Amino acid sequence: MIRNRSTKIVATLGPSSSTRERIAALMLAGVDVFRLNFSHGTHEDHKDRFTIIRSLEAELGHPTGIMLDLQGPKLRVGQFADGNVDLKKGQAFHLDLSDSLGDATRVQLPHPEIFAAIKPGMELLLDDGKRRLLVKRCDTKSADTEVLVGGGLSNNKGVNVPSAVLALSVLTAKDRRDLEFGLALGADYVALSFVQRPEDVAEARKLIAHRAAIMVKLEKPSAIDHLDGIIELSDAVMVARGDLGVEMPPEDVPGLQKRIVRACRQMGKPVIVATQMLESMITAPTPTRAEASDVAMAVYDGADAVMLSAETAAGEYPIESVVIMNRIIARVEQDPLYRKILQAEFYEPEATAADAITRAAKQVAETISAAVIVTFTSTGSTTLRAARERPIVPILALTPSPETARRLAQVWGVHAIVSEDLHDDFEVMVRKAIEISVREGFAVPGQRMVITAGLPFGTPGATNILRIALAE
Repeated sequence: MIRNRSTKIVATLGPSSSTRERIAALMLAGVDVFRLNFSHGTHEDHKDRFTIIRSLEAELGHPTGIMLDLQGPKLRVGQFADGNVDLKKGQAFHLDLSDSLGDATRVQLPHPEIFAAIKPGMELLLDDGKRRLLVKRCDTKSADTEVLVGGGLSNNKGVNVPSAVLALSVLTAKDRRDLEFGLALGADYVALSFVQRPEDVAEARKLIAHRAAIMVKLEKPSAIDHLDGIIELSDAVMVARGDLGVEMPPEDVPGLQKRIVRACRQMGKPVIVATQMLESMITAPTPTRAEASDVAMAVYDGADAVMLSAETAAGEYPIESVVIMNRIIARVEQDPLYRKILQAEFYEPEATAADAITRAAKQVAETISAAVIVTFTSTGSTTLRAARERPIVPILALTPSPETARRLAQVWGVHAIVSEDLHDDFEVMVRKAIEISVREGFAVPGQRMVITAGLPFGTPGATNILRIALAE
């Protein structure tokens, strides 16, 4: 189960990929983290998938992350008397809180938070941005708008308000139920939707505590305005390009993707690039050349992972999608230009002993042509520092914690192994690192290895030892 690549693959499970046979095939094809999308499916569905993943993880001996993706607030218009209407460009259209059925002149918008936040001149986007309204007049209960982009609009279509920060909790009542259910199962990551500001992450942190790592999905323009603060409070970040592309001009999204990936790398936070990566493979056995280039560009940018959504959850070719994504990643990482790009993205380490030693570990490994960098870690912090440096050799993370190993499954270049007999005798730890490196195929006798650890073991962020060892 050793991957021949550093960039990881996240895949969403759904109707096309929920049997034990399919999930096993996905793992063998290259999936490192499975996403359970709580916008769809029942608790029982997700529990069954969770149980299968953990069973296969034990069988294959490969720590595998599980991401609980919460739905978040969903803003929608109400219903129409005829089920749908046809909006004409330039016409007036009224939105209000009344629950009466809508027509071609008005419809319910059952979200007072929107009316409290919007102002004349703002745009409202309906049905994933297919329809656009310009706010002409508004108060706390209604708004008069002009249709900028018309067309059909049917019941319960989504509403986006890109120019306003809404006074909404990041967690709905449904999210809180789903969260407690997923945490009780043992989810490794909780993905938060609708994050607008750092306070949203802090609110979720109080509920989640240390039971799972928090992954923020960047999908709102207001979140970009608070990018550094949000990243700092999160454990990982997802570039949710689909939602960003609805609320922002599509030409802005590629630059934002690069900005977010660079900010995350600088802060040492894992970052996933997601949405529509191999979209055509929902119905086709091969991707378009543009999609292959899209995946490749995320890898060249240095993202920790790339994600498949409907391709594996509901598509006709879930296994093939993973196989091709794996091939694209491997090919990019074999390109000499890839290493030059990563080396050009140089980040100054923090002025700490741990960061100095981790930077030195990369330099030493490259100078002596080491086979592997071994990190001993209890919380994952030592390994995250090593991954931030993007070394040219694999990072073997040894940890006594299965939870830490699973959380590291989506981190660039890391191969995590659970080793329960770790303690503060560093000489014993060195022998253990040599034994596991040779056993797992990361080094052969006679090759040199670089080992980092923090003593006393178990103290977060206490990386304070670097050793060169010879495999035996």
